[in-house]
Amino acid sequence: MFAGLPTWAEIRRPGFAGHHPIKIEDELADGTYTVRAELPGIDPATDVDVTVRNGVLTITAERSEKKESHGRSEFHYGSFTRSLTLPTGTEEESITARYEKGILTVSAPIAEPETPARRVAVEAAE
Repeated sequence: MFAGLPTWAEIRRPGFAGHHPIKIEDELADGTYTVRAELPGIDPATDVDVTVRNGVLTITAERSEKKESHGRSEFHYGSFTRSLTLPTGTEEESITARYEKGILTVSAPIAEPETPARRVAVEAAE
């Protein structure tokens, strides 16, 4: 009966019921990690900030509420932040971002690892 309802932790979290105000798609293909963030109605020149620090990509956006409407609004207003851990080998200095038709696309080239992964032997305890 209660299967579709959110947990208490989800209710307390911003973006209720596990839904984040910034919805994303990401993929790793052809040596590039690409993140697409859905940000309709945002002015990219003034309302979007993309930062990278210590392997974490952070997208911050702000949508100001329009006060001229007196009807119902299901839009989200205010400041929204989404952080993602970048894949190992991301060339942080070469990350680019582009906003088009409500979608922010961040592209991060991934360098080939200099050394291959090393297998570690697991010993059984006696």
